[in-house]
Amino acid sequence: MRTAVSSLQLLEPRSVRDALRMLRDEGPLIPLAGCTDVYVSLNFGTLAHDRFLNLWNLDALRRIERRGPTLVIGALATYSSLMSSSLVRKHLPILSAAAQEVGGPQVQHRGTIGGNIANGSPAGDALPVLAVADAVLVLRSVDSVRRVPFTSFFTGYRATVMRADELIVAVEIPPIEGRQWFRKVGTRAAQAISKVVMAAVRAPRARIAFGSVAPTVIRVPRTEAALESTGSIEQAQRSLMEEISPIDDLRSTARYRRRVAANLLARFWRETA
Repeated sequence: MRTAVSSLQLLEPRSVRDALRMLRDEGPLIPLAGCTDVYVSLNFGTLAHDRFLNLWNLDALRRIERRGPTLVIGALATYSSLMSSSLVRKHLPILSAAAQEVGGPQVQHRGTIGGNIANGSPAGDALPVLAVADAVLVLRSVDSVRRVPFTSFFTGYRATVMRADELIVAVEIPPIEGRQWFRKVGTRAAQAISKVVMAAVRAPRARIAFGSVAPTVIRVPRTEAALESTGSIEQAQRSLMEEISPIDDLRSTARYRRRVAANLLARFWRETA
C-alpha cells in the first residue's frame, strides 16, 4: 500500500561530520529531527521536498552546557530538556517558560530549538526569547563555522541567511543582566499557536521582542529607546504601534494584535518596576 511517505528518501548520518558531508555532496536535502512541522505538511500534502536528512540520532547536538560565561544549547535540545535543565532555568528562565507553552507533552519531547529556529515561523514561542537574549547561532558546514547574531538570521517570512550546506549546530547565549519577562497570548492556555508572544529584559537597558506581529520575530529598538529616554509607557506604546505590522488571519485580527502588544508592553514595564 502506498502512503504519503512511500516516495520519500531519508538519509541517516552517523555523525555531525557525516551529516555535513551529505548536505554538501548529496543535496539538496531538508534536515529534520523532531518532525513536528514536517509531519503536518506531509499529512496535508503540501510538502514540496522528497529528500531528507535525519539528524535525530546525533546526540552531540543535544548538549546544554556552559563554556565560560556563555550558555551553549545544542540545536537538538528538545523543549522538555530546556524545561528540565538547571542551567537554562538559572541563566535564561524565560526560555524554560517559553518551552512550557509549546504544544503538549508529545511536541515538547520531540520538538527541538534548532528546528524552531530553522522553521522560521514568526509565531515561534521560543524565538522572541532568543532575540532579547542577544543569542548567537552557530552555523556549520564541512569547511567552516560561522556565528550569526539571532537578530540578523531571518531575512523575511520563513527566509534565513543559512546556506543549503549548513546546519544550525548550537545557540550561544551571553550572560544576561536584568529582570526577564515572557508572556504568550493564544486562543487557550495550552497547545495553541500564539496570537502575540513577547519576551523582554529590563536593565540596564530594556530589550523587547515580539512574535506574531510581523513577517519575522522582531526586536523593537525605537520602543526600547523610548522607554530608556523618557520612561513613558504611553510614548513607548506609540512607538510600538509604528514598529509592528500585524495582519488579519485565521487566529486573530491586526487590530487585536496591536492592542494586545501594547497591553503586554505596559504589563512588562509595570511588573518589572
